[in-house]
Amino acid sequence: MKQDEDTVGVVVPMRNAEATIAATLDSIGRQTHANLDIVVVDDESTDGSVAIVDQRIRHDRRVRLIRQKNAGVAAARNTGAAATAASFLAFVDADDLWAPTKIELQLDALRRGSQPAGLAYCWFVSIDQHDRVTSFGPQPLVEGDAMRSLCTANWIGNGSSLLMRRSAFEKVGGYDPTLRARGAQGAEDLLMCFRMAEHAAFTVVPRYLVGYRATPGNMSNDSLQMFRSTELVLDEYRRKYPEYADEVGRHLQAARHWFAYRAAATRRRRDALVLMGDALRRHPFAATYHFSSLALGIARGRLQRRFGRTVPLPLYTETIW
Repeated sequence: MKQDEDTVGVVVPMRNAEATIAATLDSIGRQTHANLDIVVVDDESTDGSVAIVDQRIRHDRRVRLIRQKNAGVAAARNTGAAATAASFLAFVDADDLWAPTKIELQLDALRRGSQPAGLAYCWFVSIDQHDRVTSFGPQPLVEGDAMRSLCTANWIGNGSSLLMRRSAFEKVGGYDPTLRARGAQGAEDLLMCFRMAEHAAFTVVPRYLVGYRATPGNMSNDSLQMFRSTELVLDEYRRKYPEYADEVGRHLQAARHWFAYRAAATRRRRDALVLMGDALRRHPFAATYHFSSLALGIARGRLQRRFGRTVPLPLYTETIW
């Protein structure tokens, strides 16, 4: 396809995603910004994912498939980025969804202002296996220099929310595959955001434009590995920016709490106990309060599900996709 200054390269790393890849490609194909070069990188799937993508290629000439030996999500993203000459790069996991205006609005955000940003992000919702909204992510409004804010908290949350200038992506060397090599895959998106923040300004589209799917089989539900990965990234940036050591410490403790909660919610009891024990040893009073609040929230949610009661969501989320 023609590659010009409006082309966005969309990279979809995929491994055993036959249950979700069709919906993901549908959401990409419906973008109001149609000048897309869509590169699906198969990371050695063993299910029917490739056949689904092959079928989609016959109906949408913008879609291409590249296959590689299993090397992990960071390597797959880098492979896809290298396969397109697009001026802008967006990455979406093979089980996530985009709202139709996601790319259009982010391109506009990247181009506005006297000093254009290198990375645009947006807000996200969590979705279940039926594409239903289950919760809303944070509502950050950070723009410009994002380093201190990233040291304080992971307010971006996932890689499917990002659109980058190719020049900025290449300046930081792409995604870092060494977390997987160290047995700590999972925080590649956070690490990319940190590295981008060292060289480029951020901008935000303050709308819910991404559906982030957390299902029992995906990587984000391995809470102990996700925490170890996050810890490696935060330790790196605490050394690089000692003036933000306090912010990183709070970020790290919040990550322990969050991943302990995720482990308990997905019935990974051993992982939950490890993370809870670590949090209680380091900050006993804060951790006790936090985990008590989480336990009450989990119990309330289970009672609501048992008796058929759910928390109503705003009507606009019903048609977000």
